[in-house]
Amino acid sequence: MRDKQGIAMTSHREPSFVQLYAEDSQAQRDEIIAGLRRQPAHLSPKHFYDRLGSLLFTAITELPEYYPTRTEASVFAAHAQAMARRIGPGSTLIDLGAGDCAKAMRLMPVLRPARYVAVDISVEFLREALRTAQRKYPSLELMGVGADFSASLELPPAAMTGRPVFFYPGSSIGNFTPADALEFLRRVRSHASGGGLLIGVDLVKPTDVLEAAYDDALGVTAAFNLNALRHVNRIIGSDFEPASWKHVGLYDSAQSRIEMHVQAKEALTVRWPGGARGFQANERIHTENSYKYTPEGFSTLLQRAGFRNLQGWFDAQRWFAVYWAEA
Repeated sequence: MRDKQGIAMTSHREPSFVQLYAEDSQAQRDEIIAGLRRQPAHLSPKHFYDRLGSLLFTAITELPEYYPTRTEASVFAAHAQAMARRIGPGSTLIDLGAGDCAKAMRLMPVLRPARYVAVDISVEFLREALRTAQRKYPSLELMGVGADFSASLELPPAAMTGRPVFFYPGSSIGNFTPADALEFLRRVRSHASGGGLLIGVDLVKPTDVLEAAYDDALGVTAAFNLNALRHVNRIIGSDFEPASWKHVGLYDSAQSRIEMHVQAKEALTVRWPGGARGFQANERIHTENSYKYTPEGFSTLLQRAGFRNLQGWFDAQRWFAVYWAEA
């Protein structure tokens, strides 16, 4: 088929989509309220990622202080061909926490998967990203899955056809405690038979570098953190006023983790239907951990999860690593 100018037109697929995640479920409300009632209060980092939160995180990756994205990109740029040789073509690439799908899309010409499955909790943002990706790769079979994969990795059967290669870049594994990371990696391993896992991990480095990456001068990370309060308001009907809170990002060297909190500027009470919680001035809600690993420590974690034939690639400063682990 040709258009009016006689140029051959390429037929293309439309991305399919399966939504497993319901943002307003009672279970999610109960989880949030239980976290707010804890001492100290806690919110899951998954609540960062409504549509605005996803856009803000994309902006964070452009900040000069936020080294992980560009450092990981340098690892892929230097070693993508070697990764592709280890992985092999024709896989089903399953992108966990796909976001805007940009990292996977940059690797498509090298990895040459047969299918791409993007999994993310931010459903509408993912739909938009997949439409953009489909225009770039019109003949590639694309599928979106709206899911909270941190809670369950039970993907629809249509997503699991072919040789599974799970893709988990960006050091998101650091959001899990080491014990929870081990359990998560074991779940991935159980679904990756015949394939494996390509995963990014942030490594231990100087405190000043780490803290600047999570508390930038422009305040984009602060906006990202405080936006979680707006998202929680929509889910449980609470009355958080983000202007009454401030962002805190710090490195706990004893636990080898960055912590993010929102801190009350003054004594206040947050209310929601059927409940309330008072906060003292300077009291915090813990919103995220980001654990940093040594290469030896992360290799051991992958092996304990049941992966084998590990291969790691690093940037010149050894600030970041990407591992291929066979299932």
